[in-house]
Amino acid sequence: MAAASAALQFAGLILGGIGAVGTFAITGMPQWRVTAFIESNVVVFETSWEGLWMNCIQQSNIRLQCKVYDSLLALPPDLQASRGLMCAASALAFLAFAVAVLGMKCTKCTGNDDRIKGYILLAGGITFIVTGIVVLIPVCFVAHNIIRDFYNPAIQLAQKRELGEALYIGWTSAFCLVAGGAILCCFCRCEEKTRSYRYSVPSQRTAFQSHRTPRRAESSYTKSQYV
Repeated sequence: MAAASAALQFAGLILGGIGAVGTFAITGMPQWRVTAFIESNVVVFETSWEGLWMNCIQQSNIRLQCKVYDSLLALPPDLQASRGLMCAASALAFLAFAVAVLGMKCTKCTGNDDRIKGYILLAGGITFIVTGIVVLIPVCFVAHNIIRDFYNPAIQLAQKRELGEALYIGWTSAFCLVAGGAILCCFCRCEEKTRSYRYSVPSQRTAFQSHRTPRRAESSYTKSQYV
């Protein structure tokens, strides 16, 4: 039972850690919005990447140039909102992972009280779930705008965007964060129910001894009266 609970804890922590690493990665990746330009008269392939902090242009799969945005106002509104949300998600991911590590059974700095560690692990699991939701909001928002503009006939072909690799990593990271947090929360609830059941139900041997004790006392008292 102890090995199974420890394995469940580590599974939730590993999933949350993978989601946290993915959150850090997509925050700095430029592949949020990808555009492919193909000229009709000259065979030139040019790919443009737009991220939260910089945009990159790759020509003929050889040369790559990246430039950091000069101003926050130069970004589209969806990327401006996504930058703030992803910064908040990165901070929450780091906090959730640190709290979850403190609540593990193998951690000694928080003492040996399983009940306190359970509450700490529950807080870490909830923070993981909140982080996954915060990651999911900007990723879905940017993907929705890309798909809407792609099927808009009023937008020129050269200005249409495609879904970048960062969005797919973002969906995967959000799933890992929510799954890891749910595992940690379910583990804490199961442990709490097990402890309450263990403390509330007495053993049969204790009940039998408590039932036999008055009879023995009464029997010895009766013999003493005859003496």
